[in-house]
Amino acid sequence: MTIQIKTVDMEPKRQTFGHVARRIGEGKSATRYQEGTFDVQPTTNFHYKPLYEPEYWTYDPRKTRVVMEDWYKPLDPRQYYYATYNISRATMNQAVERNFTFAEERALADKMSPAARKQIETYLLPLRHLHWGANMNMTEITQRGYGTAITAPAIFSAGDHLGMAQIISRIGLLLDGQTGVSLDLAKEVWINDPAWQGIRKLTEDSFVERDWFHLFVIQTLAINGVIFDLIYKMGDAGWADAQMTIALLTEFMSDWRSDESRWSDAVIKTVAAESEANRALISQWASTCIGAAVEATRPLSAAFLGDGGAGAEMAGEATAKRARGLGLTL
Repeated sequence: MTIQIKTVDMEPKRQTFGHVARRIGEGKSATRYQEGTFDVQPTTNFHYKPLYEPEYWTYDPRKTRVVMEDWYKPLDPRQYYYATYNISRATMNQAVERNFTFAEERALADKMSPAARKQIETYLLPLRHLHWGANMNMTEITQRGYGTAITAPAIFSAGDHLGMAQIISRIGLLLDGQTGVSLDLAKEVWINDPAWQGIRKLTEDSFVERDWFHLFVIQTLAINGVIFDLIYKMGDAGWADAQMTIALLTEFMSDWRSDESRWSDAVIKTVAAESEANRALISQWASTCIGAAVEATRPLSAAFLGDGGAGAEMAGEATAKRARGLGLTL
């Protein structure tokens, strides 16, 4: 007896959804990222304007002064949607778990000098509050932003900042034997230490910025580019004999910064290139907020690195150079 197995090729009538096909062309297959991003946000048929802000619709492009013909132009070069983002972060978190296991098994915290522990408690652990502020800002951008191309990666970024705050909390718990004493001390430092007060004011001032793209520039250029880069990229010398331990436990932050900037830089570059009006406005915002971040960070740089504030200036110059590379005029 013979058995014949036949195959039949079935041509689908459509390669993707109609609203995606209208963007990429009829008959073309769409990627998962395109299907999870293009025109997902509602644009019409809202029931009513929100009572807390009756001058705007729930999704309203007028919530920022920059103007885009199409808010789906600033796409994410990483092409993150829910699945790919979680796969990426799960892989990065596996490295975090291995690093903490390594540190705990070898009791690296017990080998730190008192000077190194003091530096970590004073200049690293308070960053958990700054990451919480960044989480608030990125959530606000998600809430007020326009277009899934912006708002989806913004909420991913908000989750990243929350995760990094938790990593720093774990470092504190590693130092104090899981008692939480170091975290209480870090909160007092954040609230009262003169070195942190400029940064705390900058963070709290950002909470009341209503223009969501202005807030995007403040967070991704000024706070990420000046403050976080000063601590995570330029601060090795400040950890005394704990340099390798801190580099190991904050590896996620270094990897995240490279990954995040690919997206945030692409957004700013694309929106600035839309028109001369956009470029001028974003350039003005960038100049102001980078300068404010440098001023706010100078006392921290002086206290942490003992450099009289030179580290803050260097971080500001690097950020300004990066902004110019995005087409801005500073």
